[in-house]
Amino acid sequence: MKIKYLILIIIVLAIVSCNKDETNINGNYTGTFERNDSISNVQISLNNGIFNGQGDVEKFPALCNGSYSISGNTITFENACTWTAEFDWTLILSGNWTYSINNNELVLIKENGDKYTLID
Repeated sequence: MKIKYLILIIIVLAIVSCNKDETNINGNYTGTFERNDSISNVQISLNNGIFNGQGDVEKFPALCNGSYSISGNTITFENACTWTAEFDWTLILSGNWTYSINNNELVLIKENGDKYTLID
C-alpha cells in the first residue's frame, strides 16, 4: 500500500514540475506604447526568444529587432539594432520589463513607467 502512495506522490510531483515552465508568450501583437501622456501604436512579434517590432511614430518607441529571455515575471530584451544619437535612447526596447498576461493581453511595464499594452 505504501508503494502505491509513493508512486502517486512521484507522479503528482512530476506533473507539477512540468507545469512550472516559462509562460509561452509567442505571438504577433498589436497595441500601444505609453510614456507619460504620449501614446503610439505598435506591432511586436515575439517568437522563441526573438523579437521584431515597429511603431507608427518614428523612434517612439524605438523598435527594431533582437532577442528576449524570461525569468519569473520579468522579460529582458536585448536590442540588436544600430541607433543614431539624436533621440532619447531610453525609448529603445531593451532591458528588464515586468510582464503580465491576462487572456490574450500582454502588458509590459518598465521601472520608469513606460508601458506596452499588447493584444495577440
